[in-house]
Amino acid sequence: MKKKHVNARLICQVSAAAALVLAGNAMAADAFSSDSKWMTGDWGGERTKLIEQGIDIKADYVGEVGGNLNGGYNDDKTARYADQFGLGVALDLQKLWGWDNTQAKIQLTNRNGYNISNDRVGDPRAGTLSSSQEVYGRGHMVRLTQLWIQHQFFDNKLDVKAGYFGEGEDFNTFPCDFQNLAFCGSQVGNWATNIWYNWPVSQAAIRVKYNINDELYAQIGAYNQNPSQLEHGNGFKLSGSGTKGTVLPVELVWSPKVNSLPGEYRVGYYKSTADADDVREDVNGFDAATTGDAYKTHSSKHGYWFVAQQQLTSHNGDATRGLNIAANATFHDKDTNFIDNYQSVMFVYKGPFDARPKDDVGIGAARIHVNDDVKKNAEFLNASNGVSDYDNPVFSPIRETEYNYEINYGFHVTNWLTVRPNLQYITHPGGVDEVDNALVAGLKIQSTF
Repeated sequence: MKKKHVNARLICQVSAAAALVLAGNAMAADAFSSDSKWMTGDWGGERTKLIEQGIDIKADYVGEVGGNLNGGYNDDKTARYADQFGLGVALDLQKLWGWDNTQAKIQLTNRNGYNISNDRVGDPRAGTLSSSQEVYGRGHMVRLTQLWIQHQFFDNKLDVKAGYFGEGEDFNTFPCDFQNLAFCGSQVGNWATNIWYNWPVSQAAIRVKYNINDELYAQIGAYNQNPSQLEHGNGFKLSGSGTKGTVLPVELVWSPKVNSLPGEYRVGYYKSTADADDVREDVNGFDAATTGDAYKTHSSKHGYWFVAQQQLTSHNGDATRGLNIAANATFHDKDTNFIDNYQSVMFVYKGPFDARPKDDVGIGAARIHVNDDVKKNAEFLNASNGVSDYDNPVFSPIRETEYNYEINYGFHVTNWLTVRPNLQYITHPGGVDEVDNALVAGLKIQSTF
């Protein structure tokens, strides 16, 4: 896309957001009321009636701007816009058809746009490890993201969910109050290379959860590992053709109250049963980059994670406001995985000002480390090709550790619109020391229709 076209689209999107803000402030009508859950309102009460009958229609939008202010691989300044539209319906089948303790959901998503990280922040030969626009990715297409049914047994002790959905909906879950990918959503899916597919990709799956008590539950899942579902045009693929194996996650989740303030702690493990290539060794145990032989194949790959979220304070006795801390860590199989470990920490203060009690301010830092064998493989490949100059197009960049930082402020404009300007700083984009540290300005728009 040409720069002028990107900027024109950006202007249109930002103007549309501004128009929505003005409409919300200027009109008390139900359709744009700041107190409404939805931009389009309650449809004269019909929406609430549908929910009472068991039909909850979901429609939302996320748009993200990323502009490179300084540094990066290419300091030719520009801005990129990526977005996602979502449309779905959540069904309470007990209300609809009398099926006790049964729910279902259908969700479609459509992503579009471009990412500032791909060719401005990162060297295109190496890319970046994270992304300054988390909503970007998985093709410009409509996807079936959710198609599942869920039922509770034994007084809600046992919960079973089956259909088409992603691991990150139930395992290693995490909110998305930031724009940088390293602080948003299920992190295992970002670093478990080619096996764990996050939103908006779905797979045939089953998840079984057992509630041990009011604060503790354990769960296990099985997800079809099918790389062909990532391909353009396969957004509605329901067949098993192309299946390579199964991803098996297990997790223990504890949700205590600490000084009457909520927390959530997750520890989990995953294993993929699909064959996985070694990142360095060939079939004979030598360096594949030197010998040119095929990479060794392993019968599986695995990893584990830890997530902690805890509200630390309330604000003048109001538990909906106050300081929250969160931490993420993932660790992956060093024989087969490009990233071997990742850690992050985030602080979010909800309701920082009495005049704006629903706003929030956040700051986060993340470290993403590339497997040392990946680095050695690139070194051997460069030696084999007889290149040592980073500027040589044949040179394979040496990747080690990337650091991402973000500070943001979430303006809760209405109950259906949040606008979140942010600044991001990326150290060693792509883990490549030769690439200048980058400063990125972002803007995230979240709206519920």
